Amino acid sequence: MVFELIAAKPAGGAALDQVAIATVGATVVTALLLWLIHGHRYGHVQLLTRTADFAERRMGLPGWAALPNIIGGASLLTALLGMYWDIALHIGVGRDEGPLANPAHYLILIGLYGIFAAGLLAIALPHKGERPGPAALKISRDWYAPVGGVLMAAAGAFALIGFPLDDMWHRLFGQDVTLWGPTHLMLIGGAGMTLVGAAVLLTEGMRAKAARTGVDPMRQSTKAGALVTLRRASIAGGFLIGLSTFQAEFDFGVPQYAQVLHPFMVALAAGVALTCARVWMGPGGAIFAAVFFLVIRGVVDALTGPALFGETFPVLPLYIAEAVVVEIAAVLMLRRSAMAFGVLSGVLIGTVGFAAEYAWTQVAFKLPWEQDLLPEGVIFALVGGIAGGVVGTLMALGLRGQLPKPSVARTGVVLSGAAVAIAAFVGLQTTVPQGARAQIELTNVTGGADTREGDATVRITPASLVDSTKWVTITSWQGGGLHVDRLEKVGEGVYRTTEPMPLHGDWKTLVRVHAGRDLTASPIYFPADPAIPAPAIAATPRIDRPFSAEIDLLQRERKDAAPWLWAVASAIVLGLYVVFLAALAWGVGRLSRRWDDEIPPPSERAKSASSDEPRFERPPARRPVATGW
Repeated sequence: MVFELIAAKPAGGAALDQVAIATVGATVVTALLLWLIHGHRYGHVQLLTRTADFAERRMGLPGWAALPNIIGGASLLTALLGMYWDIALHIGVGRDEGPLANPAHYLILIGLYGIFAAGLLAIALPHKGERPGPAALKISRDWYAPVGGVLMAAAGAFALIGFPLDDMWHRLFGQDVTLWGPTHLMLIGGAGMTLVGAAVLLTEGMRAKAARTGVDPMRQSTKAGALVTLRRASIAGGFLIGLSTFQAEFDFGVPQYAQVLHPFMVALAAGVALTCARVWMGPGGAIFAAVFFLVIRGVVDALTGPALFGETFPVLPLYIAEAVVVEIAAVLMLRRSAMAFGVLSGVLIGTVGFAAEYAWTQVAFKLPWEQDLLPEGVIFALVGGIAGGVVGTLMALGLRGQLPKPSVARTGVVLSGAAVAIAAFVGLQTTVPQGARAQIELTNVTGGADTREGDATVRITPASLVDSTKWVTITSWQGGGLHVDRLEKVGEGVYRTTEPMPLHGDWKTLVRVHAGRDLTASPIYFPADPAIPAPAIAATPRIDRPFSAEIDLLQRERKDAAPWLWAVASAIVLGLYVVFLAALAWGVGRLSRRWDDEIPPPSERAKSASSDEPRFERPPARRPVATGW
């Protein structure tokens, strides 16, 4: 019955009734949120005021910083659980019928909307005439919004826009069943980058608290101080989680792109998140971030795996070695030069960290790193680590109000971004060998059309194709689970399965070869899919089939649209991404550049509210709040 439902799933956009229901639901929730905000601003509704006051008493921060950080943190965890559940579902059962047919989508939608709502609340909660920090943005005559709230709302909106764009993408190009679809990356990137806005908002709240009371929130020996410390650690560790989500196909064991991108992404995530954590939080910050990552990802993976949802269990990089070398780099360089610290951290992450993760993949990953990655993998890891170290250090300096002069900061960001873009572009270049074939002999282990499983001996010609393979596997997915078998080499170009593979129902089974830049595959068994439409590919006892581009088999539902249309659509998504990332960089820069601007005392707020935005004199620079090296 399950297989019959899967076979009937549409291969394009969602059904129009689901689109209508989702749109109406979002409209109603947004109207309710705007009603609460309007009532709060004009004093008609006290719910937000009372809730923000409660959060302020618990965290010891202004309500406009405390409540959105609590809501944003909970929402992000909800979205994270939904995202990994959704990825596992697509790997296990393939495409779904739309946003309301996949239970994981509810968690994602609730989480992403919660992030967006948290940002709007941060914008709405400051009292009339109250300026929440020198970086605050003027909305109206007596309304100032914290820049962190604006960034959180922007991140949530960017991610939510990915849902309707994703449906449009599927209607134009079919369902690209890959994590790295352009609109999928909007969902992931928007959620992950929320932590930048949360960090800025928390910093604004801490500074406002210190300016108002003379009490450093980090120095409080109360539960409030502990909660602020915990929130900083969760933001730093959450940032590592968000950046690591892009690696999920490698974590699950079904990467659709060259393996050299895996160490690159691991090093990039470590470089950005761990250096930022160390500079922002001080000694031990990188260790705290790595431990938080392992705890939260471990819990999420356990819940989406056999413990609760019964889906495929992913593995994850450890980041412990990377955190240790970042702490060492801080001892050696941070007091001398923050930027040199970022570069040294990146070098150590790209070498020592690469070696540690290499060893870990041999133990835990379905597709471990192989010697074929050398030296290219180390080069990519160095690029990712150094670029990430520079960006992470600059971001933390912005949170400390200590950014270097604009020419230095902008050059660091631009060069790092260019290095990442070039490495990603080079890593995405793949080839398909011409004239290669797979001769496969199948032996049934269990019979019956609904239960058939078999072993195989695979002969690859020419044998030179697999002289320097990263790996040769049998992959079976979307039939109710995931099966990945690293084949055993038994002769020149001859491989044998180590366990039976499924050859029935809705399973899609193929032999895959990753050799250098060659990413190629040959089908063994595919069911008929009338929604595409595509015929069945039978698993006969003897198979002789050519190798082709594996993406054509892994993303069978993709439509052959005009190349120019795909290029234009991708360019639009890329443009949105660039604008989004530029907005985040602007927000961090604004926080830092206005760090020492003076905020008028409460008695002056009423006067300033009735005039143009006041101009504040810059007093002598002072040490940032709670940010010792």
